[in-house]
Amino acid sequence: MNRKPYPTDLSDEQWKLLETMLPPPEQFGRKPSVHLREIFNALLSVLRTGCAWRYMPDEFPNWTTVYYYFQKWRNAEWFATLNERLRRQLRKQHGRDENASAAIIDSQSVKTMEEGFNERGFDVGKKINGRKRDILVDTLGLLLAVKVHGRQPMSRTVMAQNFFSRRAAERFPRLFLIWADGGYRGKLIKWVALNCLWLLEIVKRCDELVGFQVLARGSVVERTFAWLNKERRLSKDYERECQTSEAWIYLAMVSLMLKRVKLQN
Repeated sequence: MNRKPYPTDLSDEQWKLLETMLPPPEQFGRKPSVHLREIFNALLSVLRTGCAWRYMPDEFPNWTTVYYYFQKWRNAEWFATLNERLRRQLRKQHGRDENASAAIIDSQSVKTMEEGFNERGFDVGKKINGRKRDILVDTLGLLLAVKVHGRQPMSRTVMAQNFFSRRAAERFPRLFLIWADGGYRGKLIKWVALNCLWLLEIVKRCDELVGFQVLARGSVVERTFAWLNKERRLSKDYERECQTSEAWIYLAMVSLMLKRVKLQN
């Protein structure tokens, strides 16, 4: 790497771990002309600084090359796969089973750009014109799954039904209990039990207290949102497609877990 290092660059230890998880190289076609480590460094830089593709520093590969790999890995759901592998490894380092048995779900409303966004709507409760992010995290706050919704207004129940599925149940075979706030109550509890065989437990707020309350287990998922908000690319939803927004969220958690795995080696 013949350039000045950036704070977001992968360390040698982090790249050594990440390199073993890269997708296999294509059997046909021209060999890559750039090192994949530099591609990943460029993605981490865009994630942290929030810059547009065309404003990437010149020290990185051409932005079109970086964007090509981002789209390729996004379409192959590689960021989600990498998140899952690192999460399992980190859970084992914490003395936990690699598959979570309990989780917490919550949503976050974020603003979008003013133009060019067909998949967006208005959140009546938060008074925000944008999108919603539903995230499912384990008891350590590590991301299990994310779903970005652009069509609003829509009830939380409908959004969660799009989030939960039989496929989700297959991805988390040990998962049984999910904590959620009052926004997920109602018919969704029975729907999740029938379709996913999970117990959706609603954590209720105390009516005697006035103002904001931190609900039991709610601080775990709020901490995860705080981790995500450190990345400027996620401060707003700049993406035209919800799938792209989800890929950036998975990449943010990958970046976080790579640092934690390094500290515990």
